[in-house]
Amino acid sequence: MKTIELKKLLQEFEESIIYDADLKKKNWFNIGGKAKVFFKANELKDLVKFLKILNNKEKIHVIGAGSNTLITDEIFDGVVIKLGKNFNRLSILNSDVIISGTAVNDKKLSEFAADNGLSGFEFLFCIPGTVGGAIKMNAGCFGAEIKDILISVQALDKKGNIITIPAKEIKFEYRHNNLSEDLIFLSASFKGLIKDSEQIKENMLKFKNKKELNQPTKIKTSGSTFKNPINKTNKKAWELIKESVSNDLKFGGACISKKHSNFFINTGDATFEDMKNLINFVEKSVFSKTGIQLEKEIKILEN
Repeated sequence: MKTIELKKLLQEFEESIIYDADLKKKNWFNIGGKAKVFFKANELKDLVKFLKILNNKEKIHVIGAGSNTLITDEIFDGVVIKLGKNFNRLSILNSDVIISGTAVNDKKLSEFAADNGLSGFEFLFCIPGTVGGAIKMNAGCFGAEIKDILISVQALDKKGNIITIPAKEIKFEYRHNNLSEDLIFLSASFKGLIKDSEQIKENMLKFKNKKELNQPTKIKTSGSTFKNPINKTNKKAWELIKESVSNDLKFGGACISKKHSNFFINTGDATFEDMKNLINFVEKSVFSKTGIQLEKEIKILEN
């Protein structure tokens, strides 16, 4: 639909909508153009009504922290939705269950669990992004994954219908699950193990120190670019990349981190095409050198 038509259709949400919204500052790469429509949903009832009025007439992309997303420099011809304050809440149920909104940062969930003496969430202290993104990609590190603690997830389909899905009905795999890409995750329940709070925090700090020792921090990166090819080789993605391309490789302002070969960096002025070309070149080079086809872990938002 044309913007003028959307403005008329979505008139009642005008205080929550930005048209031609800048997306560059809404992702960790600091790359990207604009969205035709950017809608911040603070209330569930508003999100439901928005989707029902939109009636699947536009492409929809939900953005969390933008920690694993590469966004086109063009105007994204669709609607970008960000979940607001009422999806950013945490509560305890029966002393060992946490109810979390999906806009909550993974680190915040981990800290909340530690403060309440619940173990099992320590790995999330080292994962950038939000709870919604963690569920979508079955995020994990240090031998733990989100599936290990998930009880259920509440979601919304693009027609505005709310459903609750028990974790036991979800087929989780490494950095993947079988849920529809069309679902918008709203909240989730997690089960922890009651332990000493200080011991939990000590373990979180150990994870943090280990991560900072091996991975770049405080730079414009989207974390791991490719999934580890666990069913094809014992080698990690970074090892295959290191074997296959020079770590001096650059495409415009996009380069490979010298600290971790699976982390790609915007040195300051990288474009979408720079980063996409670097990703594609590395993927082809690894296949040419090793015969292993890498699968992207980052999400690419383009028309």
